[in-house]
Amino acid sequence: MMRRAFLALILAVAAVAPARAVEDVPYWAEEIAEGELPPVAERLPQEPLVVDDGRALGAYGGDWRMLINRAKDTRLLVVFGYARLVGYDNNLELVPDILQSFEVEDGRIFTLHLRKGHKWSDGAPFTAEDFRYWWEDVALNPELSPAGPPSIMLVDGKPPLFEVIDETTVRYTWDGPNPDFLPAMASAAPLFIYRPAHFLKPYHVAYGDPEALARKAAERSLSGWAALHNDLDNLYKFDNPDLPTLQPWRITTAAPAQRFVGERNPYYYKVDAEGRQLPYFDRVVMDVVDAKLIPLKTWAGESDLQARGLAFSDYTFLKEGEGHNDYTVRLWQTARGSQLALYPNLSVADPVWRELLRDVRFRRALSLAINRHEINQVIYYGLGVEGQNTVLPASPLYDPAYREAWASYDIDQANALLDDMGLTERDDNGYRLMPDGRTLEIIVETAGEDPEETDILELMHDSWGEIGVKLFSKPLQRDVLRNRIFAGQTVMAIWFGLENGIPTADMSPAEFAPASQQGLEWPAWGQYNETGGASGEPVDMEEPARLMALYEEWRHARDMTQRRAIWHEILGLWADGVYSIGIVAGTLQPVVVSDRMMNVPEEAIFNWDPGSQFGMYQPDTFFYIDGDDGRDQ
Repeated sequence: MMRRAFLALILAVAAVAPARAVEDVPYWAEEIAEGELPPVAERLPQEPLVVDDGRALGAYGGDWRMLINRAKDTRLLVVFGYARLVGYDNNLELVPDILQSFEVEDGRIFTLHLRKGHKWSDGAPFTAEDFRYWWEDVALNPELSPAGPPSIMLVDGKPPLFEVIDETTVRYTWDGPNPDFLPAMASAAPLFIYRPAHFLKPYHVAYGDPEALARKAAERSLSGWAALHNDLDNLYKFDNPDLPTLQPWRITTAAPAQRFVGERNPYYYKVDAEGRQLPYFDRVVMDVVDAKLIPLKTWAGESDLQARGLAFSDYTFLKEGEGHNDYTVRLWQTARGSQLALYPNLSVADPVWRELLRDVRFRRALSLAINRHEINQVIYYGLGVEGQNTVLPASPLYDPAYREAWASYDIDQANALLDDMGLTERDDNGYRLMPDGRTLEIIVETAGEDPEETDILELMHDSWGEIGVKLFSKPLQRDVLRNRIFAGQTVMAIWFGLENGIPTADMSPAEFAPASQQGLEWPAWGQYNETGGASGEPVDMEEPARLMALYEEWRHARDMTQRRAIWHEILGLWADGVYSIGIVAGTLQPVVVSDRMMNVPEEAIFNWDPGSQFGMYQPDTFFYIDGDDGRDQ
């Protein structure tokens, strides 16, 4: 069912927009009348992207209210906006989105065609120069990009040949296949291979006045022109109201603030089946509140569409508010490899802990000492899938052996494994002693945003105690937690499981290899790979090195049969090595939807990658049944 739901996600598109004249967006009526903004026919590309998939035609107006728990979540306007060079269609194939079209030859030559007449949110042309500027002046500039281009732009350590064919066509040519290139541009945090050159060039030393740039940098307490440029340039972070965008809404609020507003992009490139420019909502309003208050404020009707900050444990409480606050609670499937998972940090700085965590017997023992059935019943009412952090049954790569590996509840076997490691000495309270005499106390650090984390760890406390392991939990702010993990200060963390639990053989297995610093089980190895050895640590364990080698083999594979075989070897090694410890998958995500909001699916999948959470359902087509809600603009 999960698979079928996912396959119904993305809009079908027509080749060209209707030729007849259509109404303009009422929101811009005053600006158009005063000549401050051209009419819609002059703001759209020559061939806009037409959303014509049978969904209801909407009404203009209103604010989509959303609750966030930190200012950095302004990036959700990018995630949910889902304006991508390419995106996934309903067959999980990549299709043009911002792009007019693209061609791929031999898996290594990519020709990208832009839409003629496409403009940035400030009305400036979006052209091949924006791609050239990013590649030559940003990605290859050692001051702006000290680590060099993103690793996805390298094949065997070599960058592509970049060519500007004409004003609306660019080409990238690698010596070998680069299967990660297009998927990276369709992700929740997309690879941006373009920049608004017209906006950023004045802040680049190659185009601007060096002395003036130095003064501007000093005024902002920045070290120089490069720091100034990078501070202004972040299409994903979305924190600069002056930075032009291609997203459906443009941020208008600068931090610090408790309320952030995204205003509709007057030059947005999509239209509905009648040729009316999207989005339907005029604004997205994001209020920053304490994470613990998000369920309560959602219950009180202070959000029009909310899932982030809500857990399955909130479902009953939220259902009670349906009849009072004009909303409906829907339960969407999740597609993580595990709702939450434990991540032993194999890069931890403490040498004693490093040796313990790198011993597979230790990781297997901890996994065997988790009563997943109890957690499933108590936390998820028995609705989840118990087992390791791996692919879900909806994936064509699924094998039950991967999920069941070292996932039974077996205290005797867990104790035997720890005894076999020589951890036989105990303190007066019965807890095992580490080789250096310290009590075996594992502090599991959390982001402190999800009560499920604390509840699960409390249930694990007693069962780990049965194998002589003392468990503590330590809540931290999300950014602090990540920085501690990256610095090697965290022994173990609890975090969401694998983002993509429903992969196909042609999707990247990068999550299963030490390819990125974001891999919480091996951040130093991932950093080493991402920086080309400039920082981090090289992989010095045989099995993780093999996982990395297999990932590289997958990147070079030209045959689907070969890719499938590589995937299964990766999944087998991952399961046997227990590099992360899964708990329960297939859980349900509460989604609270205003009764007035249309085009939001009844059944769907809530997932980061692939999917971009709400993004894959095209929020630019959501609307209020009565149009403008009457709130102050």
